[in-house]
Amino acid sequence: MKNWTSAKLADVCTLITDGTHHSPVNLSTGAYKYVTAKNIRRWGLDISNITYVDEATHNEIYSRCPAEYGDVLYIKDGVTTGIAALNTLREPFSMLSSVALLKPIPGILNSSYLKHWLNSPIAYKSMTGEMTGTAIKRLVLKQIRETQIAIAPQPEQTRIAEKLDTVLTRVDACRDRLARVVPLLKRFRQSVLAAATSGRLTEDWEDGNGRTDWMTTKVESVSHVGTGSTPLRSNTDYFSLTGVPWITSGATSQELILSCDEYVTQQAITDHRLKIYPAGTLLVAMYGEGKTRGQVSELGIPATINQACAAVVVDPKKALVKYVKLALQANYLEMRVLAEGGNQPNLNLSKVKEFPLNMPGIAEQTEIVRRVETLFAFADRLEARLKTAQTAADRLTPALLAKAFRGELVPQDPNDEPAAELLKRLATSRDAAPKAKRGRRSATADTTS
Repeated sequence: MKNWTSAKLADVCTLITDGTHHSPVNLSTGAYKYVTAKNIRRWGLDISNITYVDEATHNEIYSRCPAEYGDVLYIKDGVTTGIAALNTLREPFSMLSSVALLKPIPGILNSSYLKHWLNSPIAYKSMTGEMTGTAIKRLVLKQIRETQIAIAPQPEQTRIAEKLDTVLTRVDACRDRLARVVPLLKRFRQSVLAAATSGRLTEDWEDGNGRTDWMTTKVESVSHVGTGSTPLRSNTDYFSLTGVPWITSGATSQELILSCDEYVTQQAITDHRLKIYPAGTLLVAMYGEGKTRGQVSELGIPATINQACAAVVVDPKKALVKYVKLALQANYLEMRVLAEGGNQPNLNLSKVKEFPLNMPGIAEQTEIVRRVETLFAFADRLEARLKTAQTAADRLTPALLAKAFRGELVPQDPNDEPAAELLKRLATSRDAAPKAKRGRRSATADTTS
C-alpha cells in the first residue's frame, strides 16, 4: 500500500446528502419512483416493491438529492444500515432520508471502488462505531462526511473494483445455490414420511417377509389421549423454581423435550387435577402462534402439560411410539386443516382422538422406523455439511473486502501515480477555483441529518 493514502469522504465526493426527512404520500403507481432502504441491495436497486410520488413532491426532494446513474446509495438508518449499492437507474427518482447519496469525484474516486469500500468490514466499523439512536439506529451525514477512506491509485481502484465485481458475483451465486438445498432437504424428509406411512418405503421388505395387512384406525384406538390445564397464575403456591415440569405448546417445535421453562407444585397438580405424563408421551399442539398448531413432539421427561397440548400415550401392544410419531408428523398439514375458529383456528381433543392413522403390523412398523431413522440421519449429515458450507460462504465476502482494502487482492503497479498526487492536484484545482459568495447554508450542507 505504498502508493495509497487516506482522505475524508467529504474531500473526495462532490456531494454527500440524503433524501427527504418527511415521508411523503407514496403509492403503487405514480410519476417518479420513491427509493427507501428496503430497495437497496448490494447488487443494486431492487424495484420489485417500489412505490411512487407525484411530480411536485419529486421536484422538491430531487432539488436536495439529485441521484444519477452510477452514484453510490448507502443505507444510514435502520437494521440494514451499512449496505451500499450503485445506482443502476438512468431515470431521476426520489429518496427517503434512510438512504444517503454519495457522488465521488471522477478521476479521484471510482464509484464501484467506493461502493465496495462502504460494504467492507473496515468501513462498517468506522461508520457504525458511533451510531446514534436507541429504537432505530442511524448514522448522521456529518459522520459519513468525516469518515476516512483508504484511497488507492486510480488504476488500482479500477483493478480492485473489477476483481471484486467478479469474485463477489461468484460468491453470491454459490450462496444462492446452497440456499436452494434447504427446501430440497425439507421435501426429502416429507417424501420419506409420505412413503413410510403409505407402505412404499417397505415394499421390498414385504416381498421378503410376507405382506402384512395395513389398516386405517384412529389415534384413540392405539393410545390414550388426554390434555392438561394452566394453574391460576394469581396463586403463588402453584408455580415454583423446581418441581414437576409443566410444558406448553411452544415446546412442540423440539423433536424431543428434555427441559422446561416452568415447574408446577404438588398443590397445583392436586387442585387442577393435572396428570403427569411419562417420558415417551407424544404431544400434539392443538393451538398456538404461526406454525405451532399441529406440531408433534415427544416427552423425554415426565411432565404435566397445558390445555394447548394433546398428550398421546401409545399402547406398546398396539403400536410403536416412534411409528405413531412419524405418522402424525407426516400428516402435519392434514392435522392443521382440521382446526376450527376465527382468527386463530384451534384443534380440539376429539379431532386428535379421531385422527386417522395408516397402520401396518408391529414388525413392519419396526422396519419402517429403522429405515426412516437411517434416511433422516443421512439428511442430518447433509444439513450439517450445508451449514458448514454456508458459514464459509458467508465469511468469504467480508474476508475478500478486507483483503482488497489492505492492498492484497490485486497486484500493485509501482508505475501507478500515487493517490497522494491525485489529492494534491485536486487541492490545487480547488484553490484556483473562484470562491463562492457566502450566503445562507443550503440544505445539502446539513450536518445533522
